[in-house]
Amino acid sequence: MKLEPGRKTKERLEFQAEYAAALRDYAMGGGEAVLGRAYELGRRAIAERKSLLELASIHHQTLKELFQNSPDRRSQTHLVNASSDFLSECVSPYEMAQRGFQDAVKALRQLNETLEEEIKRIAYSVHDEAGQLLVAVHLALANVAQELPQAQRPQIAQIEDLLNEVEKHLRRYSHELRPTILDDLGWIPAIRFLAEGISKRANLPIHIETKLSGRLPGTVETTLYRVVQEALTNAVKHARAKSIWIRAWLKDNLLHCSIRDDGTGFDPQAVQASGNRKGLGLVAMRERLSAIGGTLWIESSQRRGTEILIRLPMEDNHVNQSSAR
Repeated sequence: MKLEPGRKTKERLEFQAEYAAALRDYAMGGGEAVLGRAYELGRRAIAERKSLLELASIHHQTLKELFQNSPDRRSQTHLVNASSDFLSECVSPYEMAQRGFQDAVKALRQLNETLEEEIKRIAYSVHDEAGQLLVAVHLALANVAQELPQAQRPQIAQIEDLLNEVEKHLRRYSHELRPTILDDLGWIPAIRFLAEGISKRANLPIHIETKLSGRLPGTVETTLYRVVQEALTNAVKHARAKSIWIRAWLKDNLLHCSIRDDGTGFDPQAVQASGNRKGLGLVAMRERLSAIGGTLWIESSQRRGTEILIRLPMEDNHVNQSSAR
């Protein structure tokens, strides 16, 4: 929730006044009890979404005012030393929050990798194990057909046709769960394969424009594929689009990927706040990208379509493998 400008200014002035009072008390010999106030001010700053730059600005302004009121150089030196300890204690909640964030990102990355391994296992079961069972059923039906009168054999043929349809659907499901092309050729060919299938089933043109080549680390390619997959699913199910455009390019050591449609559009904040399936999908996309250091931007408005923009910093060894020609 955004604060009104007047309220935000009042909140900053109140915080600055409390900060100045606590720092003054500590400089005058307040000891550990006042340092505890510094820690609480740091926690409050995080709760009020103050950046470290804003906190440093408040500290600098407060120190400047106290410094001007110091009677001599000795007291000024003591004030500078005390203010350094006070600021260190004040920013310690930020450090702990950063460590917690890093731990959460690491856990999320491990969770995504575990989920992908489970998806691989399920895709294998659907494709290979179920496929073997269907082959056995086909053989059993062929043996039954040989023992039936000629007039009843068309019924077996109908069952064979139904089994072929089942096999076709299982093959498609296994490929979309975890396409082998993703592991073999990379995320761009996998997205082309995915888009081709969705385009045929939904009768919806999906245009892909990219000159990227080479491979990225497996975790990165899987994440990019999953995010694009979710974006395409949302566009087909919810946007009522007539066309979808996918672009991927490399610029300024950043990998960019855009998924745009000409559908009905939506209010991204309202959808995510509502907690419905589409909102949860957008949250999952952001979390997946965050786990590999990427960001997700959404531009959408009613009747003007939607664009989802992925930005991912490229490491030096990644840039050498993926270039825009």
